[in-house]
Amino acid sequence: MLFLAACSLPGLKTSSDKNTISITGGITTESQILGSLVAEMIEHYTDKDTTIINNLGTTTINHQAMLNGDAQISAARYTGTDIATTLQLEPVTDPQEAFSIVQEEFKTRFNQVWFPSYGFANTYVFLVRQDTAEEFGLKTVSDLAAVADQLVVGADRAWMSRQGDGYAGFTEAYGFSFSSILPMQISLVYNAVAAGQMDVVLGYSTDGRIASYDLVMLEDDRQFFPPYDAAPVVDQALLDEVPELTDILLKLEGVIDTQTMQRLNYLSDNDLIEPSRVAKQFLEEHDYFEGGTVNE
Repeated sequence: MLFLAACSLPGLKTSSDKNTISITGGITTESQILGSLVAEMIEHYTDKDTTIINNLGTTTINHQAMLNGDAQISAARYTGTDIATTLQLEPVTDPQEAFSIVQEEFKTRFNQVWFPSYGFANTYVFLVRQDTAEEFGLKTVSDLAAVADQLVVGADRAWMSRQGDGYAGFTEAYGFSFSSILPMQISLVYNAVAAGQMDVVLGYSTDGRIASYDLVMLEDDRQFFPPYDAAPVVDQALLDEVPELTDILLKLEGVIDTQTMQRLNYLSDNDLIEPSRVAKQFLEEHDYFEGGTVNE
């Protein structure tokens, strides 16, 4: 585990700058889009400045940045991931139950507020090329069992060692393991499978590169992967200091479904538009949700 208390992140405006709100994004396109989405909303509705930290590679490091006060908002958090890693609890398959758990536990343990979901869940999904799917007759994850000794698999490094919904839990749930499975940075798996360096990879269901590379998503037929509903998490101290942030962030509830997130990711990954610009364009298209959330 990496702790940030002893050092400052490069270019980070610390919490001593009372007019600047620090927001963690991440290393994925999606997390960077969501980080910019939150930042744009705050700067649109308040006189606060924002700074986005996009070099934190795991949920654990994101969480530690929040605990240390290096950031006040974590823009891209996922229920299933935080239940397994941050809270060290058993996986939960019911989405509403999972949300209730993170909401209560984060408030009790860390004095942080878990906001409602943006409207989509980004779950893990096994991906193969079209030719691989046709050659081995792959439609579901269970279909991999018969050829697990013939395929080279690449998977998220954090998932490989995670308890509960990680690789160990997967092998128990599905009853097989892969002869060759390599830990990789999640951002590299799509290029690796598209280029033929891997036969199968574990990716994210909302990633735009699935469409870019015409990859096949294998059905999680045993429903192993728990819900990973995406939402921002905010330090209660910040909400006490800037109470209008609650209503501002609630405007983002339910505004991005899975297809929309795939499209936004595609714009950045395929069309090479900067994540910050993708976020700004999306908000401009919807007038920064001036009328409130789409659920109102």
